[in-house]
Amino acid sequence: MPIYCDHHATTPVDERVLDAMLPYLRETFGNAASRGHAHGRAARDAVEGAREQVASLLGARAREIIFTSGATESDNLALLGVMCRSDGSAAGHLVTQATEHPAVLDTCDELTRRGARVTRLPVDPVGRVSPSALADGLDEDTRLVSVMLCNNEVGTVQDINALARVERPTGALFHCDAAQGLGLLPLDVGVTPVDLVSVSAHKLYGPKGVGALYVRASARPRLRPVVFGGGHEDGLRSGTANVPGIVGLGAAAQLAREEGASDALRIARLRDRLWASLSELEEVRRFGDSAHAHPGNLCVGFGYTDAAALLLALEPHVSVASGAACSTHKSAPSHVLMALGVTGDWLRSSVRFGLGRSTTESEVDEVASHVKAAVGALRARSPLFRARGTPLDW
Repeated sequence: MPIYCDHHATTPVDERVLDAMLPYLRETFGNAASRGHAHGRAARDAVEGAREQVASLLGARAREIIFTSGATESDNLALLGVMCRSDGSAAGHLVTQATEHPAVLDTCDELTRRGARVTRLPVDPVGRVSPSALADGLDEDTRLVSVMLCNNEVGTVQDINALARVERPTGALFHCDAAQGLGLLPLDVGVTPVDLVSVSAHKLYGPKGVGALYVRASARPRLRPVVFGGGHEDGLRSGTANVPGIVGLGAAAQLAREEGASDALRIARLRDRLWASLSELEEVRRFGDSAHAHPGNLCVGFGYTDAAALLLALEPHVSVASGAACSTHKSAPSHVLMALGVTGDWLRSSVRFGLGRSTTESEVDEVASHVKAAVGALRARSPLFRARGTPLDW
Protein backbone atom coordinates (compact mmCIF):
# COMPACT_ATOMS: atom_id res chain seq x y z
CA MET A 1 0.00 0.00 0.00
CA PRO A 2 1.12 3.60 -0.53
CA ILE A 3 2.40 5.58 2.45
CA TYR A 4 -0.56 7.25 4.14
CA CYS A 5 -0.23 11.04 4.36
CA ASP A 6 -3.87 12.11 4.55
CA HIS A 7 -4.57 12.08 8.29
CA HIS A 8 -6.61 15.29 8.01
CA ALA A 9 -9.19 13.41 5.92
CA THR A 10 -9.39 10.54 8.40
CA THR A 11 -7.19 8.61 10.81
CA PRO A 12 -6.84 4.85 11.11
CA VAL A 13 -8.61 3.30 14.07
CA ASP A 14 -6.09 2.76 16.86
CA GLU A 15 -5.81 -0.92 17.79
CA ARG A 16 -6.53 -0.04 21.42
CA VAL A 17 -9.72 1.71 20.35
CA LEU A 18 -10.79 -1.32 18.32
CA ASP A 19 -10.13 -3.57 21.31
CA ALA A 20 -12.41 -1.39 23.44
CA MET A 21 -15.16 -1.53 20.80
CA LEU A 22 -15.18 -5.25 20.00
CA PRO A 23 -17.11 -6.46 23.08
CA TYR A 24 -19.94 -4.08 22.13
CA LEU A 25 -20.05 -5.55 18.65
CA ARG A 26 -19.93 -9.17 19.80
CA GLU A 27 -21.45 -9.65 23.26
CA THR A 28 -22.89 -6.48 24.78
CA PHE A 29 -25.44 -5.61 22.13
CA GLY A 30 -28.23 -4.05 24.19
CA ASN A 31 -30.00 -0.76 23.46
CA ALA A 32 -28.72 1.89 25.85
CA ALA A 33 -32.26 3.27 26.20
CA SER A 34 -33.59 -0.09 27.46
CA ARG A 35 -33.07 0.42 31.17
CA GLY A 36 -35.42 -2.32 32.30
CA HIS A 37 -32.99 -5.22 31.78
CA ALA A 38 -29.32 -6.11 32.14
CA HIS A 39 -28.46 -5.92 28.44
CA GLY A 40 -29.73 -2.36 28.17
CA ARG A 41 -28.12 -1.28 31.44
CA ALA A 42 -24.74 -2.66 30.31
CA ALA A 43 -24.97 -0.68 27.09
CA ARG A 44 -26.03 2.44 28.98
CA ASP A 45 -23.10 2.10 31.38
CA ALA A 46 -20.73 1.89 28.43
CA VAL A 47 -22.19 5.03 26.87
CA GLU A 48 -21.95 6.94 30.14
CA GLY A 49 -18.36 5.81 30.62
CA ALA A 50 -17.50 7.14 27.17
CA ARG A 51 -19.29 10.39 27.97
CA GLU A 52 -16.96 10.84 30.95
CA GLN A 53 -13.91 10.17 28.73
CA VAL A 54 -14.91 12.73 26.11
CA ALA A 55 -15.74 15.26 28.80
CA SER A 56 -12.32 14.76 30.38
CA LEU A 57 -10.56 15.52 27.10
CA LEU A 58 -12.36 18.89 26.99
CA GLY A 59 -12.29 19.67 30.70
CA ALA A 60 -16.08 19.50 30.71
CA ARG A 61 -18.76 17.76 32.76
CA ALA A 62 -20.19 14.51 31.42
CA ARG A 63 -23.74 15.86 31.25
CA GLU A 64 -22.50 18.56 28.83
CA ILE A 65 -21.58 15.97 26.15
CA ILE A 66 -24.18 15.13 23.48
CA PHE A 67 -23.35 12.22 21.16
CA THR A 68 -23.99 12.67 17.43
CA SER A 69 -23.09 10.95 14.16
CA GLY A 70 -20.02 13.17 13.69
CA ALA A 71 -18.76 16.73 13.61
CA THR A 72 -20.94 17.66 10.63
CA GLU A 73 -24.09 16.85 12.57
CA SER A 74 -22.64 18.57 15.63
CA ASP A 75 -22.01 21.72 13.58
CA ASN A 76 -25.56 21.59 12.23
CA LEU A 77 -26.99 21.14 15.72
CA ALA A 78 -24.94 24.04 17.07
CA LEU A 79 -25.78 26.49 14.28
CA LEU A 80 -29.35 25.52 13.42
CA GLY A 81 -30.14 24.80 17.05
CA VAL A 82 -29.22 28.32 18.15
CA MET A 83 -30.38 30.31 15.13
CA CYS A 84 -33.68 28.63 14.19
CA ARG A 85 -37.19 29.10 15.57
CA SER A 86 -39.57 26.24 16.26
CA ASP A 87 -41.13 26.62 12.79
CA GLY A 88 -37.73 26.13 11.11
CA SER A 89 -37.20 29.73 10.10
CA ALA A 90 -34.05 31.51 11.25
CA ALA A 91 -33.47 34.93 12.76
CA GLY A 92 -30.66 37.01 14.16
CA HIS A 93 -27.03 37.38 13.19
CA LEU A 94 -24.22 34.81 13.07
CA VAL A 95 -20.52 35.64 12.73
CA THR A 96 -18.05 33.14 11.28
CA GLN A 97 -14.89 33.38 9.19
CA ALA A 98 -13.96 32.75 5.60
CA THR A 99 -11.89 29.56 5.95
CA GLU A 100 -14.37 27.47 7.95
CA HIS A 101 -15.14 23.88 7.02
CA PRO A 102 -18.07 23.41 4.60
CA ALA A 103 -20.04 21.83 7.44
CA VAL A 104 -20.21 25.33 8.92
CA LEU A 105 -20.22 27.44 5.75
CA ASP A 106 -22.91 25.39 4.00
CA THR A 107 -25.04 25.49 7.13
CA CYS A 108 -24.58 29.27 7.17
CA ASP A 109 -25.89 29.37 3.60
CA GLU A 110 -28.94 27.41 4.74
CA LEU A 111 -29.47 29.82 7.64
CA THR A 112 -29.35 32.72 5.19
CA ARG A 113 -32.04 31.06 3.09
CA ARG A 114 -34.15 30.68 6.22
CA GLY A 115 -33.87 34.35 7.16
CA ALA A 116 -30.76 34.81 9.29
CA ARG A 117 -27.89 37.20 8.58
CA VAL A 118 -24.37 35.82 8.35
CA THR A 119 -21.07 37.72 8.44
CA ARG A 120 -17.97 35.93 7.15
CA LEU A 121 -14.89 37.63 8.56
CA PRO A 122 -11.77 37.85 6.38
CA VAL A 123 -8.52 36.24 7.51
CA ASP A 124 -4.96 37.49 7.27
CA PRO A 125 -2.46 36.02 4.75
CA VAL A 126 -1.72 33.06 7.04
CA GLY A 127 -5.38 32.35 7.80
CA ARG A 128 -5.96 33.88 11.23
CA VAL A 129 -8.85 36.00 12.46
CA SER A 130 -7.98 38.85 14.81
CA PRO A 131 -9.98 39.54 17.98
CA SER A 132 -10.45 43.14 16.81
CA ALA A 133 -11.98 41.96 13.53
CA LEU A 134 -14.36 39.73 15.47
CA ALA A 135 -15.32 42.61 17.77
CA ASP A 136 -16.03 44.81 14.75
CA GLY A 137 -18.18 42.08 13.20
CA LEU A 138 -20.59 41.82 16.12
CA ASP A 139 -23.83 43.81 16.26
CA GLU A 140 -26.96 44.15 18.38
CA ASP A 141 -28.55 41.06 16.77
CA THR A 142 -25.59 38.66 17.03
CA ARG A 143 -26.68 35.32 18.48
CA LEU A 144 -23.74 33.08 17.65
CA VAL A 145 -20.05 33.16 16.74
CA SER A 146 -18.50 30.10 15.07
CA VAL A 147 -14.72 29.83 14.60
CA MET A 148 -12.84 26.57 14.06
CA LEU A 149 -9.93 25.44 16.22
CA CYS A 150 -7.69 24.48 13.32
CA ASN A 151 -8.06 24.70 9.58
CA ASN A 152 -8.32 21.32 7.89
CA GLU A 153 -6.54 22.44 4.72
CA VAL A 154 -3.64 24.73 5.65
CA GLY A 155 -3.37 23.81 9.33
CA THR A 156 -3.66 27.34 10.74
CA VAL A 157 -4.60 27.30 14.43
CA GLN A 158 -6.88 30.09 15.60
CA ASP A 159 -6.37 31.80 18.95
CA ILE A 160 -9.68 30.51 20.27
CA ASN A 161 -8.87 31.60 23.80
CA ALA A 162 -8.53 35.24 22.71
CA LEU A 163 -11.45 35.12 20.28
CA ALA A 164 -13.81 33.58 22.82
CA ARG A 165 -12.91 36.32 25.30
CA VAL A 166 -14.00 39.11 22.96
CA GLU A 167 -16.89 40.83 24.69
CA ARG A 168 -20.22 39.89 23.14
CA PRO A 169 -22.64 42.51 24.47
CA THR A 170 -25.72 40.64 23.25
CA GLY A 171 -24.70 37.47 25.09
CA ALA A 172 -24.04 35.60 21.85
CA LEU A 173 -22.83 32.02 22.22
CA PHE A 174 -19.44 30.89 20.90
CA HIS A 175 -19.14 27.67 18.87
CA CYS A 176 -15.87 26.01 17.90
CA ASP A 177 -15.53 23.22 15.35
CA ALA A 178 -12.64 21.31 16.92
CA ALA A 179 -12.80 18.25 14.68
CA GLN A 180 -9.39 19.05 13.25
CA GLY A 181 -6.65 19.26 15.82
CA LEU A 182 -8.45 18.22 18.99
CA GLY A 183 -6.26 15.77 20.87
CA LEU A 184 -3.07 17.31 19.51
CA LEU A 185 -3.99 20.90 20.33
CA PRO A 186 -5.22 21.82 23.82
CA LEU A 187 -8.79 22.98 24.34
CA ASP A 188 -10.04 23.19 27.92
CA VAL A 189 -13.55 24.60 28.24
CA GLY A 190 -12.81 25.37 31.87
CA VAL A 191 -10.19 27.86 30.69
CA THR A 192 -11.49 28.94 27.28
CA PRO A 193 -15.04 30.35 27.47
CA VAL A 194 -16.55 28.53 24.50
CA ASP A 195 -20.16 27.37 24.75
CA LEU A 196 -20.34 24.73 22.02
CA VAL A 197 -17.60 22.43 20.65
CA SER A 198 -17.90 19.93 17.79
CA VAL A 199 -15.92 16.67 18.03
CA SER A 200 -15.29 13.89 15.51
CA ALA A 201 -14.14 10.37 16.41
CA HIS A 202 -12.53 9.53 13.08
CA LYS A 203 -10.10 12.46 13.37
CA LEU A 204 -9.04 11.07 16.79
CA TYR A 205 -8.09 7.53 15.68
CA GLY A 206 -11.62 6.40 16.42
CA PRO A 207 -14.39 5.00 14.21
CA LYS A 208 -16.28 6.89 11.52
CA GLY A 209 -19.92 7.84 12.00
CA VAL A 210 -19.76 9.09 15.58
CA GLY A 211 -19.00 12.42 17.20
CA ALA A 212 -20.13 14.73 19.95
CA LEU A 213 -21.21 18.26 20.71
CA TYR A 214 -20.12 19.88 23.95
CA VAL A 215 -22.93 22.11 25.23
CA ARG A 216 -22.09 24.33 28.20
CA ALA A 217 -24.84 23.95 30.80
CA SER A 218 -25.70 27.65 30.64
CA ALA A 219 -26.17 27.40 26.85
CA ARG A 220 -28.48 24.38 26.95
CA PRO A 221 -31.78 26.35 27.17
CA ARG A 222 -30.88 28.26 23.98
CA LEU A 223 -30.36 25.16 21.83
CA ARG A 224 -33.17 23.46 19.88
CA PRO A 225 -32.89 19.90 18.53
CA VAL A 226 -32.74 19.31 14.78
CA VAL A 227 -33.39 15.54 14.96
CA PHE A 228 -36.59 14.33 16.62
CA GLY A 229 -38.00 11.03 17.83
CA GLY A 230 -37.51 9.64 21.31
CA GLY A 231 -35.83 12.45 23.19
CA HIS A 232 -32.44 10.79 23.55
CA GLU A 233 -29.33 12.75 24.58
CA ASP A 234 -31.17 15.14 26.87
CA GLY A 235 -33.69 15.75 24.11
CA LEU A 236 -31.10 17.22 21.75
CA ARG A 237 -30.37 14.23 19.53
CA SER A 238 -32.94 11.48 19.18
CA GLY A 239 -31.97 8.06 17.87
CA THR A 240 -30.70 4.74 19.18
CA ALA A 241 -27.20 5.19 20.55
CA ASN A 242 -24.35 3.78 18.46
CA VAL A 243 -22.86 2.01 21.46
CA PRO A 244 -19.73 0.52 19.81
CA GLY A 245 -19.00 3.81 18.07
CA ILE A 246 -19.51 5.85 21.24
CA VAL A 247 -17.24 3.47 23.17
CA GLY A 248 -14.65 3.94 20.42
CA LEU A 249 -14.91 7.72 20.66
CA GLY A 250 -14.47 7.51 24.41
CA ALA A 251 -11.40 5.30 24.13
CA ALA A 252 -9.91 7.57 21.47
CA ALA A 253 -10.54 10.63 23.64
CA GLN A 254 -8.81 9.00 26.60
CA LEU A 255 -5.76 8.11 24.49
CA ALA A 256 -5.64 11.67 23.15
CA ARG A 257 -5.77 13.04 26.69
CA GLU A 258 -2.95 10.76 27.80
CA GLU A 259 -0.71 10.83 24.73
CA GLY A 260 -1.74 13.82 22.63
CA ALA A 261 0.96 16.22 23.85
CA SER A 262 3.79 13.78 23.16
CA ASP A 263 2.24 12.78 19.82
CA ALA A 264 2.11 16.44 18.82
CA LEU A 265 5.81 17.00 19.51
CA ARG A 266 6.89 13.94 17.57
CA ILE A 267 4.60 14.59 14.61
CA ALA A 268 5.67 18.25 14.41
CA ARG A 269 9.30 17.17 14.15
CA LEU A 270 8.38 14.90 11.24
CA ARG A 271 6.44 17.69 9.55
CA ASP A 272 9.41 20.02 9.86
CA ARG A 273 11.69 17.33 8.47
CA LEU A 274 9.41 16.91 5.46
CA TRP A 275 9.27 20.65 4.82
CA ALA A 276 13.05 20.99 5.14
CA SER A 277 13.43 18.44 2.36
CA LEU A 278 10.68 19.74 0.07
CA SER A 279 11.83 23.34 0.45
CA GLU A 280 15.04 22.40 -1.36
CA LEU A 281 13.00 22.47 -4.58
CA GLU A 282 12.70 25.66 -6.59
CA GLU A 283 9.44 27.61 -6.51
CA VAL A 284 7.72 26.06 -3.52
CA ARG A 285 5.53 27.84 -0.98
CA ARG A 286 4.15 26.74 2.36
CA PHE A 287 0.60 27.93 2.96
CA GLY A 288 -0.83 28.66 6.39
CA ASP A 289 0.73 29.90 9.61
CA SER A 290 3.99 28.11 10.37
CA ALA A 291 4.09 29.73 13.82
CA HIS A 292 0.61 28.49 14.76
CA ALA A 293 0.12 25.25 12.87
CA HIS A 294 -1.41 21.83 13.29
CA PRO A 295 1.52 19.55 14.19
CA GLY A 296 0.87 17.20 11.27
CA ASN A 297 -0.15 19.67 8.58
CA LEU A 298 2.00 20.75 5.66
CA CYS A 299 0.21 22.46 2.77
CA VAL A 300 2.68 23.13 -0.04
CA GLY A 301 2.33 24.84 -3.37
CA PHE A 302 4.64 23.58 -6.11
CA GLY A 303 5.08 26.26 -8.75
CA TYR A 304 4.76 25.25 -12.42
CA THR A 305 3.16 21.99 -11.25
CA ASP A 306 -0.50 21.00 -11.52
CA ALA A 307 -1.64 19.37 -8.29
CA ALA A 308 -3.90 16.89 -10.08
CA ALA A 309 -1.02 15.67 -12.23
CA LEU A 310 1.25 15.48 -9.20
CA LEU A 311 -1.29 13.43 -7.23
CA LEU A 312 -1.63 11.04 -10.16
CA ALA A 313 2.14 10.60 -10.30
CA LEU A 314 2.32 10.03 -6.54
CA GLU A 315 -0.69 7.69 -6.28
CA PRO A 316 1.25 4.40 -6.42
CA HIS A 317 3.59 5.61 -3.67
CA VAL A 318 1.84 8.15 -1.43
CA SER A 319 -1.79 8.69 -0.40
CA VAL A 320 -2.10 12.47 -0.21
CA ALA A 321 -4.68 15.12 -1.10
CA SER A 322 -4.86 18.44 -2.90
CA GLY A 323 -7.26 19.87 -0.32
CA ALA A 324 -10.06 19.03 2.07
CA ALA A 325 -11.62 15.60 1.49
CA CYS A 326 -15.09 17.13 1.74
CA SER A 327 -14.30 19.40 -1.22
CA THR A 328 -12.43 17.10 -3.58
CA HIS A 329 -15.55 16.58 -5.71
CA LYS A 330 -15.73 20.31 -6.43
CA SER A 331 -13.85 21.82 -9.37
CA ALA A 332 -13.70 25.33 -7.92
CA PRO A 333 -10.40 26.58 -6.45
CA SER A 334 -9.91 26.21 -2.71
CA HIS A 335 -11.95 28.76 -0.77
CA VAL A 336 -9.31 28.56 1.94
CA LEU A 337 -6.40 29.50 -0.31
CA MET A 338 -8.42 32.26 -1.93
CA ALA A 339 -9.21 33.68 1.50
CA LEU A 340 -5.46 33.76 2.19
CA GLY A 341 -4.97 35.84 -0.95
CA VAL A 342 -3.41 33.07 -3.03
CA THR A 343 -3.91 33.70 -6.73
CA GLY A 344 -3.07 32.40 -10.19
CA ASP A 345 -1.37 29.09 -10.78
CA TRP A 346 -0.61 28.68 -7.08
CA LEU A 347 -4.30 27.89 -6.52
CA ARG A 348 -3.90 24.76 -8.65
CA SER A 349 -0.55 23.67 -7.28
CA SER A 350 -1.22 22.89 -3.61
CA VAL A 351 -0.84 19.49 -1.96
CA ARG A 352 -1.81 18.85 1.65
CA PHE A 353 0.37 16.40 3.57
CA GLY A 354 -1.27 15.09 6.75
CA LEU A 355 1.07 13.26 9.12
CA GLY A 356 -0.17 11.27 12.09
CA ARG A 357 0.42 8.89 14.96
CA SER A 358 1.68 6.06 12.75
CA THR A 359 3.96 8.16 10.52
CA THR A 360 7.66 7.31 10.75
CA GLU A 361 10.83 9.18 9.91
CA SER A 362 11.71 6.73 7.16
CA GLU A 363 8.28 7.23 5.61
CA VAL A 364 8.74 11.01 5.64
CA ASP A 365 12.07 10.67 3.83
CA GLU A 366 10.54 8.31 1.29
CA VAL A 367 7.60 10.65 0.69
CA ALA A 368 9.97 13.57 0.13
CA SER A 369 11.95 11.51 -2.35
CA HIS A 370 8.85 10.54 -4.33
CA VAL A 371 7.54 14.10 -4.37
CA LYS A 372 10.82 15.56 -5.56
CA ALA A 373 11.10 12.98 -8.32
CA ALA A 374 7.51 13.53 -9.45
CA VAL A 375 7.78 17.33 -9.40
CA GLY A 376 11.04 17.13 -11.33
CA ALA A 377 9.53 14.88 -13.98
CA LEU A 378 6.47 17.10 -14.43
CA ARG A 379 8.52 20.25 -14.65
CA ALA A 380 10.86 18.69 -17.18
CA ARG A 381 7.87 18.49 -19.52
CA SER A 382 6.72 22.04 -18.78
CA PRO A 383 7.70 24.72 -21.31
CA LEU A 384 6.69 27.37 -18.78
CA PHE A 385 9.15 26.03 -16.24
CA ARG A 386 11.94 25.84 -18.79
CA ALA A 387 11.22 29.40 -19.93
CA ARG A 388 10.82 30.85 -16.44
CA GLY A 389 12.53 34.11 -15.71
CA THR A 390 11.51 35.84 -12.52
CA PRO A 391 9.99 33.91 -9.60
CA LEU A 392 6.24 33.40 -9.63
CA ASP A 393 4.18 36.12 -7.98
CA TRP A 394 1.67 34.90 -5.41
